Amino acid sequence: MYYLIFIPLYLLSLLPVRVLYFFGDAIYGVLFYIIGYRKQVVLNNLKIAFPEKSDVERYKIAKGFYHNFIDTFMETIKFITWGEKEMKKRFEADLSNFEKAYQYNKPIHLIGMHNFNWEYVNLGLCTRLKYPFLGIYMPVGNKAFDRIIYNMRSKLGTILIPATDFKNNYLKYASTLHVLGTAADQSPGNPKSAYWTNFFGRPTAFVVGPEKGAKVNDAVILFAHFYKTKRGYYKIDTEFITAEPNSLPQGEITALYAKYIEKCLRQHPSNYLWSHRRWKHEWKDEYGKVIG
Repeated sequence: MYYLIFIPLYLLSLLPVRVLYFFGDAIYGVLFYIIGYRKQVVLNNLKIAFPEKSDVERYKIAKGFYHNFIDTFMETIKFITWGEKEMKKRFEADLSNFEKAYQYNKPIHLIGMHNFNWEYVNLGLCTRLKYPFLGIYMPVGNKAFDRIIYNMRSKLGTILIPATDFKNNYLKYASTLHVLGTAADQSPGNPKSAYWTNFFGRPTAFVVGPEKGAKVNDAVILFAHFYKTKRGYYKIDTEFITAEPNSLPQGEITALYAKYIEKCLRQHPSNYLWSHRRWKHEWKDEYGKVIG
């Protein structure tokens, strides 16, 4: 089964990227105009985030999102054959805040978000860091696809830790110098145990794991924003937050993170994964204080 899936994908990966983008544009037309995949979710999210924009402006952002969404899949196919040389050409990284973080001789927790194209981070960042780069991944149900994705993401040195058993698998790295890439913008499963903070003017639930993990590990915290500079080319910017996470009140790092995401999305609004329901939980008094 693995080779039945891998060989066609490998052959597709040998095609010039402009050919894959041509196929992607055709898929975009079907997905957006005919199937309308999660279109109402995308438009509802954009209406919450950008009420000051007109319907026409939000529709334009939505179209940009779907183009970026499809481009991510096309580029992921190319990653099967793209190597370090291609990544250095296509992924620009400002490492100045990493250099600042290294001075503390602590683990570094890099907290990003679900924007495009996150796959570039695994391949484009790991070869440029002084510490091993650890990435959290969600295993795919199909074992053949899971093997393909795992091999693709880890081939340049990223150490992948499954989200399904993160705690046990991370223990052997916790006391070492490393960079851990995480994201905190998922909607938490249990809103009662979430951190609640204002996000685009609305109380919003955020998962607690990245902040709590950074405090337990006494890690230096950097926020990360990666975005498209032109088709097929991306850049990552970072913001240094703190080298003393335990000096900040509970939830404060998450509140700062929410403000950071909002700032980034106002700069590049079509670059975010708007198809997930960011505001599916409504705040209630029983959930406690809204931070920030």
